[in-house]
Amino acid sequence: MKTRYSTLVDLKKNKVQKSEHVVQKANADLNSAATALQLSYNSLNDIESPQSGFVSNYLASRTLLDVVRDSIKHNKEWVGFAKKQVELAKEQLKLDMIEHEKFKYLDLQEVNEMVKKIKQEELKELDEVALMAFIRK
Repeated sequence: MKTRYSTLVDLKKNKVQKSEHVVQKANADLNSAATALQLSYNSLNDIESPQSGFVSNYLASRTLLDVVRDSIKHNKEWVGFAKKQVELAKEQLKLDMIEHEKFKYLDLQEVNEMVKKIKQEELKELDEVALMAFIRK
């Protein structure tokens, strides 16, 4: 049965689905950030310090270490940002689900009221038919 809340329920359901998609995307971004951070740490472990040689080799190694450390710092910030985005997306999904459930409940209540009215009308009609049958006898 269609009620005045049916379209709102559909709209809220679509909003919940969009929020679920946002949460999935945020989780994917978080996974990407975590992977990038792990790769940065691995590249830091792969750098070997020169034990002997020219000063330019030391300077190049030092510059490479600075670049990798900056990369690690950037990726840590990215992971933190991605975690915040996941939390915000989950909160929005929770709110959207609550709204959806509210309108679903209201829709169900209105359907129950409609069913109750229909049953009452059927009872009245049956009473009238029974009364007419009784009068004819």
